[in-house]
Amino acid sequence: MLRRLLPLLLLPLAACAFTESDPSKIPDPVKPAPSGPGEVALSSSEPEPPMTTPYAGHSGRASEEGAGATHAVRTPLLLSRVGGDLDARIEIRDGEYRYGPSRIESPLPAGYPEPTPPGAIDVKRYPPVRRAEYVSEGSPGLGMNLGFFPLFNHIKRRDIAMTSPVEMDYRDLFDPATGKQEPEDSMSWTMSFLYRTPDLAPTGEDRNVVVIDRPEITVLSVGMNGPYGTGVVEKGLTLLHAWLKEHPEYEIVGEPRAFHYNGPSVSNRNKWSEVQLPIVKRG
Repeated sequence: MLRRLLPLLLLPLAACAFTESDPSKIPDPVKPAPSGPGEVALSSSEPEPPMTTPYAGHSGRASEEGAGATHAVRTPLLLSRVGGDLDARIEIRDGEYRYGPSRIESPLPAGYPEPTPPGAIDVKRYPPVRRAEYVSEGSPGLGMNLGFFPLFNHIKRRDIAMTSPVEMDYRDLFDPATGKQEPEDSMSWTMSFLYRTPDLAPTGEDRNVVVIDRPEITVLSVGMNGPYGTGVVEKGLTLLHAWLKEHPEYEIVGEPRAFHYNGPSVSNRNKWSEVQLPIVKRG
């Protein structure tokens, strides 16, 4: 029995082993190769598919057939490309979001904007979302493992299918003026699993997990490749702060957060994430 359980017990430890806190070790984005026969990229010069309600007809229950289907859709009304690689364009293939070798294998919460491709910077508007949160203090790298099992057990008890991304919110870890890592004694973090729809379970406490509704938010977001951890966050924040320096009409109104779209089975080079700052336009 122990031998069968060992891989499951070691899974979060494997994720921790590849957590990277040094931003200089985060690779540049992996750009897609030229499209071959039968591969169609949806670019800004082509007509967008009609807007649809993401994941219509699926309850988000893990026990329901098709719970893991991504049903990726374009969401041009929810984001604007403002910087970075202005020509970067994601593809939708086999119902999944893809950018070069990077892909997202799990569905996003209903109504969420499409992911930002690595190297690009977008202004994005996110709708309200219900999420399960695990809050703690200390090393966020260790926290990515400490928070996983409580959150996984929570959605398992409630028959809720896993979604992407896993969200990490940081407090008192990055300099609000530069994005550099400056850990304080009071630093803390929140790891969250996002509900596909808010009607899956009520808000409230479930052991050491809290289910809460988060309001609509506008963010400045940069797509990233590389191993998860504070290194990718710091490198992303450096890019966002450089953009904000050139666009003083925007101001930061909250703490940074990171979206991690892939599990430990995806190579670190191809892991897809986003680093985000909540913003508003001055005046």
